Amino acid sequence: MLKSIIVQRNFKGYMEAPLSYSTIEDLQLLSWDNAPKYCVQLSFPGGTVLLQAANSYLRDQWFHSIQWKKKIYKYRKVLNNPSRWDVVLKEIRALVDMALTSPLQDESIHQAPLHIISTLLAENTNLSAQDHENIIVAIAPLLENNHPPPDLCEFFCKHCRERPRSMVVIEVFTPVVQRILKHNMDFGKCPRLRLFTQEYILALNELNAGMEVVKKFIHSMHGPTGQCPHPRVLPNLVAVCLAAIYSCYEEFINSRDNSPSLKEIRNGCQQQSERKPPMPLRLLRPEPPTPPPTTTLSPPPALPLSPPPSIVNSSEILVELERNNNTTNTLRKAPAEGVSEPNLIDCLLVSPALNALSIQLPAHADRVLGCFALILKMLSDYDDWRPALASLLQPIPFPKEELKYVIQRFAEDPRQEVHSCLLSVRSGKDGWFQLYSPGGVACDDDGELFASMVHILMGSCYKTKKFLLSLAENKLGPCMLLALRGNQTMVEILCLMLEYNIIENKDTQLQIISTLESTQVGLRMYEQLCDRQRELKELQRKGGPTRLTLPSKSTDADLARLLSSGSFGNLENLSLAFTNVTSACAEQLIKLPSLKQLNLWSTQFGDAGLRLLSEHLACLQVLNLCETPVTDAGLLSLSSMKSLCSLNMNSTKLTADTYEDLKAKLPNLKEVDVRYTEAW
Repeated sequence: MLKSIIVQRNFKGYMEAPLSYSTIEDLQLLSWDNAPKYCVQLSFPGGTVLLQAANSYLRDQWFHSIQWKKKIYKYRKVLNNPSRWDVVLKEIRALVDMALTSPLQDESIHQAPLHIISTLLAENTNLSAQDHENIIVAIAPLLENNHPPPDLCEFFCKHCRERPRSMVVIEVFTPVVQRILKHNMDFGKCPRLRLFTQEYILALNELNAGMEVVKKFIHSMHGPTGQCPHPRVLPNLVAVCLAAIYSCYEEFINSRDNSPSLKEIRNGCQQQSERKPPMPLRLLRPEPPTPPPTTTLSPPPALPLSPPPSIVNSSEILVELERNNNTTNTLRKAPAEGVSEPNLIDCLLVSPALNALSIQLPAHADRVLGCFALILKMLSDYDDWRPALASLLQPIPFPKEELKYVIQRFAEDPRQEVHSCLLSVRSGKDGWFQLYSPGGVACDDDGELFASMVHILMGSCYKTKKFLLSLAENKLGPCMLLALRGNQTMVEILCLMLEYNIIENKDTQLQIISTLESTQVGLRMYEQLCDRQRELKELQRKGGPTRLTLPSKSTDADLARLLSSGSFGNLENLSLAFTNVTSACAEQLIKLPSLKQLNLWSTQFGDAGLRLLSEHLACLQVLNLCETPVTDAGLLSLSSMKSLCSLNMNSTKLTADTYEDLKAKLPNLKEVDVRYTEAW
């Protein structure tokens, strides 16, 4: 409606009512040679109106604006009720041509036609594939300098999903996506731009060349030089990749917390009652409790408690969870106390209570995950993008080899601004450094990448002692395990801990010394250290440790190597909890004459090892067999261990008869745990 413009004086005064654009029959420019008057003449049924402007520029702006509004009204009316699609396509081309040739400079000049076409497509969903392509080709010139509106993005997404091999994807969508990545400032204001970019990349991946086409597209976004000229490309690409990765788990996450999905948000959020009930988890193995940190002074509790294995069937997803070694036993609660089941969103956000994640995704989700993980790998190959990429990537442990390659590139980069991002961003939040440590959520290489990260961080860290203190507090177990297996970087770390007096506990110091002496490289470096600090040699001569905790994930070979490296005649307390030892390690355990407390919690120690212990370790007083595969056949042999005063058989295959027999034959047995067994 003509409201603000046509409030001009005429010969009879002001207009009392506005004029509709649809009633204007003719529009002309008027000027007089003898007088500086600049007018626009509007003809409508019943008369004419003259609009007088102050100058020719303002008059021309009025003229083109009214003309534009009149034509837009006409096209909106024609395209609102289409009858023949050949006529509609012709009108769309004329509409686009009008927008491109208009002398007006305003964002709405190009956006208004796009919104009209978006409405047309939304109200006519039964179009053929050829009609789709014809419309996309017709509006392509408008998209060269404009982002598509949200509804049009949804239409483009649908075309990418249904016809990924269409030439429209390459010829029309490529410049549109390039513009989005170069000029978009915030995907949060228009998330469908991000969805369209994501679907476009997946469509490229469906072509015959697959990821080669995607790789060429990424290279085109960076440019041929060593420095990308477009600073917004990298953060936009990372946002698209992380959103796509999250979408792989979105269906499961939404089913767990009953929150609306992106699809529901697009179509209008469903009512709570219409959604599926929460989907259960299936734990591939029971979630084991955790031992105390290796640096604690007090021995582990003699009779730790453990809940029963929590296994719930689900045909849609399998999740494996394990506890981190740093979680204390006090965090464990029995089911009666209301332990909540872990959910996937905790896994994706890297909860410190989780240290292993294995998720089985549907085939389509796995292809999406692989595609965007590989894009992150490509981004890390550009030197100018790597610093910003390191700061943008959050530690999300999705299980793909491409991500490991990215972290390796960060570790190898000589710039401190890159590899400093391997550490935690803030206290209490695990970084890549923690996730790839042995036993960490992403570690699948026995700690090789972790050792590489430690090496580069030690070489550049300006606060070496502070870094060593953090290792001693949180990652001493993994460091000792890798040093026990001959890793030179970890051997150097342990030597520095001794040299800088990082470790105050004498038993832990002795365990470190024994670890160093178990390998040739460690022994050589330890002897060189003793030449500089003779008090270390004196410490060892006083005898071996009285308490020893083997790092998580240690094996029978690791235990044998450690026990053969030094004197352990004074060892009274040995914890092998949550290691990978089996009954084969009993051959080493029976060589410890002073052993009084043995913790085998959640190991594979079985009946054969139990029988051997009962024959040689008569002085054993405390034994923890919680969550081990022992049966009555091995437990009956414990009747000869008359010194036992504390015995934990929680979650074993103990029967009631065997329990009664043990109580009768072990007179000193005062504390016993038989929960979640037949004797309970």
